[in-house]
Amino acid sequence: MTHGFDDTAQDRRVRVQGEPVESYPRLAPEAERGAVRRIAVVGEEVLHRPCREVTDFGTPELARLVDDMFATNEAADGAGLAANQIGVDLRLFVWDITDEWGIRHVGHIANPVLDEVPAAHRRLVDESEGCLSVPGPYRVVPRLDRAVVRGRDKNGDPLVIEGRGYFARCLQHETDHLNGRLYLDRLTRRERRSALREMGESRDEVLARRAARARSLGK
Repeated sequence: MTHGFDDTAQDRRVRVQGEPVESYPRLAPEAERGAVRRIAVVGEEVLHRPCREVTDFGTPELARLVDDMFATNEAADGAGLAANQIGVDLRLFVWDITDEWGIRHVGHIANPVLDEVPAAHRRLVDESEGCLSVPGPYRVVPRLDRAVVRGRDKNGDPLVIEGRGYFARCLQHETDHLNGRLYLDRLTRRERRSALREMGESRDEVLARRAARARSLGK
């Protein structure tokens, strides 16, 4: 079952795997269980090639990977994280994000494919965007204001996730990662150089902040 974009106007419950729940803890259970891993940085080869399909579903190893991705995303104060960002060559990403309407979305998806949007219904929005693998800088990137992604959960069950606004941006950003693309690849050459210079200046501070947050989480 999926819920349409307009449902959020009346229903402000947390969405877990796209479904509203009556209550949900501040720290996702996966983040509580998981271990924090190192986040790869732009220039590392694993970030710049398409990832492999997930084929082994329902395994302890895949469940542990999802947990670790949630924990790593939490420690880095991120909105979403793709598997290749922690050096794992698999088409898998997680998210824990609150959109413009105050609705929190939490979940994971394997082998995601974004629906094509007909030209007549395409609406691009220019908003600032950052990346945990580009520590520091944010740049304006045009993205579709709505997105639908289809894939499977860690048990192999079919999954359809719909997003709008900031959450739609997250779904597109993370799918890009699995195709070997960073938001930097959507910038002009001049903008990319500027962002990389800024990253060089802020990287150490950002990484120190992440390490302190991981310690505060007991990770």
